Amino acid sequence: MINNKVQLITYADRITGQGIDELSNLLNGPLKDVFAGVHLLPFYNPIDGSDAGFDPIDHSEVDSRLGSWQDIQALGANYDLMADLIVNHVSAQSYQFKDVLAKGKESEFWDLFLTKDDVFPNGMSETEQKAIYRPRPGSCFTPIKCGDGNTYDFWTTFTDNQIDINVKSLAGIEYLNNVLTKFSENNVNIIRLDAAGYAIKQAGTNCFMLDETFAYLDKLSAQANDLGMETIAEIHSHYQTQVEVAKRVNMVYDFALPPLILHSLFSNNADALVDWLAISPRNCLTVLDTHDGIGIIDAGPMGEKPGLLDAEQIDNLVETIHEKSKGQSRLATGAAASNVDLYQVNCTYYNALGADDFDYLLARAIQFFAPGIPQVYYGGLFACENDMDLLANTNVGRDINRPYLSAADIDKALAKPVVNGLIKLIKLRNEHPAFNGEFNVKGEGTSCCLNWHKDNSSIELKVNFASREVLIIDQHDNEQVLISLADFIA
Repeated sequence: MINNKVQLITYADRITGQGIDELSNLLNGPLKDVFAGVHLLPFYNPIDGSDAGFDPIDHSEVDSRLGSWQDIQALGANYDLMADLIVNHVSAQSYQFKDVLAKGKESEFWDLFLTKDDVFPNGMSETEQKAIYRPRPGSCFTPIKCGDGNTYDFWTTFTDNQIDINVKSLAGIEYLNNVLTKFSENNVNIIRLDAAGYAIKQAGTNCFMLDETFAYLDKLSAQANDLGMETIAEIHSHYQTQVEVAKRVNMVYDFALPPLILHSLFSNNADALVDWLAISPRNCLTVLDTHDGIGIIDAGPMGEKPGLLDAEQIDNLVETIHEKSKGQSRLATGAAASNVDLYQVNCTYYNALGADDFDYLLARAIQFFAPGIPQVYYGGLFACENDMDLLANTNVGRDINRPYLSAADIDKALAKPVVNGLIKLIKLRNEHPAFNGEFNVKGEGTSCCLNWHKDNSSIELKVNFASREVLIIDQHDNEQVLISLADFIA
């Protein structure tokens, strides 16, 4: 069972400049007693592909520049350890796909990869192609000529360097089974099902979150459970989809929370946030920032389905982020950078709030009081600002929020009042017994209250967005302590 305490999301190399062993030293040294778990972002060979490890050449091999499976084992012995099972695709540079390039259908790995003909054996109409949901503009197929002289349309949901797996084939099943087994043997106890919503493709549908996808998630989750691991589904979609997915896996992400908190802070109105927290999945991980951008689609409308925010509110939210970040997020988002995402704004959460220390701590306080187990991204932990130099160097939009840090950078960050205040909030969330109890939310307009109660103790976050008066009310038996959030950065 996962500890109900705050977890860290990080790359091993980008937080330390080195590897897994150095990350362990950081967690057991300057960050001792801060985090109970770690989501270790892709550590597979290689960590520096076109998508920062999410395009593995060998998903079952640790990049030797970071360490070994023994280092993973050691980290997992002391912390809840999450790793990504990249369900949807594998690198075009993998030895399996290189063999397909050389031999075409004669390759022993041919069945590992998905082609257009696998899903549309009788051809695909223009209507069917338009119906397919893709998170980026353009076609989801890449025509590639192989050594047998034939050109095949391979399914590439994300980029032409990420070739989709045929998860229904024996080769696809064996490939993912091998990775799952490797995880279970090396103290990984949480599996993040990366891009799982795209895994099942079916003619005549949008090929995203189908009924068959839900059945597939059920099966994959049960398989991981049998190996002693829990699963979390990583799906950006309409909020009702998250509620449904939560019923089928151990945990989901509350991706609606980050934009709703921003909306509340920008508009001084808590209505949408309160409405969501009243119905949001309780078996979730909460985040404000991750290695990707700030998700927007999760709070907005989709097709004819109304969102938690309407289209105008979504537009205002995005434009306010661009304004607060002084235009930096605009340079990293959409067509302005090479990794075009239709549903994300690329920006640090700290800069999305105009680098305002109090508003940033308030956002974190809401996250920690919301239902679910909180995760804090390494850039967010240290209140990092947009890395414009890295963005200019790579022209990869998400790199604006994927900095490479040194020991000196961390020492400097740990001296900042906002970082010290955040660590105090993390420890409060970790230590207070009421967070293992019952949750209640109330409020409207400019104010809201998030309350946790267990036995004879309770803790409440009381927020007035208009005045920015924020109190934490800690009660045990008949003794009540009032803490102003402003005191955390005094």
